[in-house]
Amino acid sequence: MNEYHKLCGSDEWRAVVRDSILPWALGDMDLGDDVLEVGPGYGATTDVLGKLVPKLTAVEIDPDLAAMLMDRFAGNGSVSIVRGDATALAFPDERFSGAASFTMLHHVPTAALQDRLFAEIGRVLRSGGVFVVGDSLASSELEAHHESDTYNPIDPETLVVRLEASGLAEVEVKTNPFGWTARAKKR
Repeated sequence: MNEYHKLCGSDEWRAVVRDSILPWALGDMDLGDDVLEVGPGYGATTDVLGKLVPKLTAVEIDPDLAAMLMDRFAGNGSVSIVRGDATALAFPDERFSGAASFTMLHHVPTAALQDRLFAEIGRVLRSGGVFVVGDSLASSELEAHHESDTYNPIDPETLVVRLEASGLAEVEVKTNPFGWTARAKKR
């Protein structure tokens, strides 16, 4: 584990997620009562979302991270951790009231797989359900932290078209010097 990945699991990062990233991304948006989180990684957003919504299901593809999260949230009846692939979700159509994904899409190796993930989110969201997603802007510094890992950042200027192709509408994209966030609704 490199220093970057240690930071992702730290209390310091949880505070950044709680105090800066999620408030900026969510604004006044209500994710509803049954929320899907895609790619929780070390669980910083899971910690925060698990306190904001009545029911949270987090899907993590990495077996070690999924096992760690299962142990950590074992006593929390409102948070479920599922080991799975977000490009082929094992949930029925229109299951969730909302979905969220933060700082993980750059780990998805191809644009086609990122689009498949977006399509799966569109499939499992209820009509009118919201999807909030965010990630870092491409940078050589962030790329250096992913030397032995997948690094495929998304250009935020492509998000409106890509999310609309996934059955989502009312797409809003915001950027700051470090990252981007997008909000959309299921048609």
